[in-house]
Amino acid sequence: MKYSTIIKNGFIVDGTGNKAPYQADLGIKKEKIEKIGDLKNEKADLVLDATDLYISPGFIDITTHSDKYWTIFSEPTQESFLRQGITTIIGGHGGSSLSPIIKKESLEPLSMWLDVSQINTNWKSTKEFLDEVEEKKLSINFATFVGHETLRKNILGNKPQASKEELEKINNLLEKSLEDGSFGLSVNFGTQYSYENSKKELLKLFNTVAQKNTLVSYHITNEGSDLLPSVSKIISLARETKIKSHIAHLKALGKKAWGEFEKALDMVGQAQKEGLKISCDFFPYTSTGSNLAEFLPIWFLRENKEGKIKILKDKNNKQALIDHLETLTLHYEKIIIASAKQKRIIGKSINQISQNTGLSEEETLLSILETSEFRATIFNNTVLEKNIDILSKKPYSMVSSNGIGYSKIHQHQGTPHPRSFGAFPKALRDFVINKNNLRWETAVYKMTGLPAQTLNINNRGTLEEGSFADIVVFNPIEINGAPNGIPYVFVNGALTLAENSLTKASEGKVIRKKTRDD
Repeated sequence: MKYSTIIKNGFIVDGTGNKAPYQADLGIKKEKIEKIGDLKNEKADLVLDATDLYISPGFIDITTHSDKYWTIFSEPTQESFLRQGITTIIGGHGGSSLSPIIKKESLEPLSMWLDVSQINTNWKSTKEFLDEVEEKKLSINFATFVGHETLRKNILGNKPQASKEELEKINNLLEKSLEDGSFGLSVNFGTQYSYENSKKELLKLFNTVAQKNTLVSYHITNEGSDLLPSVSKIISLARETKIKSHIAHLKALGKKAWGEFEKALDMVGQAQKEGLKISCDFFPYTSTGSNLAEFLPIWFLRENKEGKIKILKDKNNKQALIDHLETLTLHYEKIIIASAKQKRIIGKSINQISQNTGLSEEETLLSILETSEFRATIFNNTVLEKNIDILSKKPYSMVSSNGIGYSKIHQHQGTPHPRSFGAFPKALRDFVINKNNLRWETAVYKMTGLPAQTLNINNRGTLEEGSFADIVVFNPIEINGAPNGIPYVFVNGALTLAENSLTKASEGKVIRKKTRDD
């Protein structure tokens, strides 16, 4: 038999978490893994010598935002992900997704990241959206959740509560999106008007999620002082509904929450002992990256751009926002502007900008948001490294970037968060090499087999004969979050990164739940 590619003399880390790295050859035929074993007498169109290198499944990034930032269309190579070994990304997080779009109001939740007036959406259903992505011929695989807020906006506009008839329409939209290939429902409790008012709605939607054997991914209500009740809420819903639940980018923000983090993890561990299916992901950085507007109250965030501007023009409403910010006891010297319309303030802290303008720190924050049309982003160094280490060892945790796919040149323009360029190799460097928290097979499992199992993605996430040939070849000594040490990446059998250079391959697939292949 002649293979498309043989990778010889490398050490297999198969993604199951059960086997230590072992030496073997791997043969690819077209888009699938054909053989793992001794292939020294076999022939192939391409033979790569992986002596002293590790061969693993392509990394699956369960929490990403290339859809919200539109880069799945503007940057179809998704180079920053590809160069760190990510071959599959999942979008539609935080309650917002790019489909379905029946009313233009459904795009309003995306306005914190994207100028929605400048984009062209020629689809309505999730099927049509995924078909459109497929036509873009991405270099990596893409799958999506459907956003709860997106579903609600399509039916309710800005109404806070659904009638019985409206709830039925929301549920029908969810059911259709899941049938069209979405991998589950994403919910952002940080933007809910009232949990008690929406609980009945959520229970109905979760019943549909359970019937379709999919997943609910959560952005929890509060990662700071209310961390414990926020995690407790997820566990209570899981207990009541028995759905598979996933907490995106779990962390404790700020000193007040740091000491509560292990208690939150104990709660998750106890829930698992009860038989509940709860998982989480995390990124290996102490600095977060988010929209500056997320510090503001829900009643403000739910307004569209015009509504927000109107509130800021009103003296009493503006004072209410300032009063709210003052209750948060923010460390403005640690909040660094990552992107804003005023380029001169990028890289500076709100405290520094405040001193230069003569405004209070709260007024400065509001001014930056208004002039940036509410799309300013920040870095905030508020995560304790010890807590990341503890979470990395939990059997239900997996690595994510919580990042965006960019071209390589973007790494040196402005101040993008490094997680978009190096989260996965940094995790390997930190947890296996530098700290010895994890064995190679366990760390790779948290990036491959575990997210594939969590999402029910078949034939990916492990190196097995018959699986899709999403493969990373990396140097276990040189790998780091720069990123360095990843010479080769295959996506569906196509060599897509070779010796640190992109090839012309664009064999990424749109992965739909319940498709014949996946």
